[in-house]
Amino acid sequence: MSFGVVEGGPGEEFVSTISGHPFAQVQFTGERFPLSQVKLLAPMLPSKVVAIGRNYAEHARELGNEVPGEPLIFMKPSTTVIGHRESIAYPTTLSHRVDYEGELAVVIGRLCREVPVERVKDVIFGYTCANDVTARDLQKRDVQFTRAKSFDTFCPLGPWIQTDLDPGDLALTTTVNGEVRQSGRTSQLVHDIPALVAYVSAVMTLIPGDVILTGTPEGVGPVEIGDEVSVGIEGIGTLTNKVVARD
Repeated sequence: MSFGVVEGGPGEEFVSTISGHPFAQVQFTGERFPLSQVKLLAPMLPSKVVAIGRNYAEHARELGNEVPGEPLIFMKPSTTVIGHRESIAYPTTLSHRVDYEGELAVVIGRLCREVPVERVKDVIFGYTCANDVTARDLQKRDVQFTRAKSFDTFCPLGPWIQTDLDPGDLALTTTVNGEVRQSGRTSQLVHDIPALVAYVSAVMTLIPGDVILTGTPEGVGPVEIGDEVSVGIEGIGTLTNKVVARD
């Protein structure tokens, strides 16, 4: 298990492995593997996942909520994180309504606190796709978000981190079994990425590998055991996970 850099053109991608972690000067080991022969794990295991609620106006309205005047933050534990092609475990004994929420995720690249908006680019390592899986019935019952958002496997991330990307206006699409359920653009964010990073870092110290989920567009809905959910973001790729029954 190691970090690597995905290189090559479409259909000819390969992974060049690196020594250690990617947050310092990258040092290649000299080993290269075809991407098709590599198992992609979660691209990062963060110390914390900070998520932003109701950050697309239409999504807030579809759930009957007001658009917040400032970012609404909540946390997901690191144990929710899984990678591309790993399974989302449906906790059938505790929940009867589990929803997908496709999102753009920001990966922090350096230790930071109280980051000014104009310096946010300096602390971002890159971007990846995320699915903020939610036990919607428990969210409604509990009022607050913690239990509904915190089940193991409820934060798929991947398939990799794109480090060279302008996130200002990217298409985001979520499909279930190939059917489009969400279609939005990051330009529709109520609070943009510089504002989010500045806001969160004013509250807590962020460390390399921490993830900020930026919110989901309208069209959230339930999944069932056996469903395959894909979150695709322009310029990054597609994150796909199957839903299975929790053991």
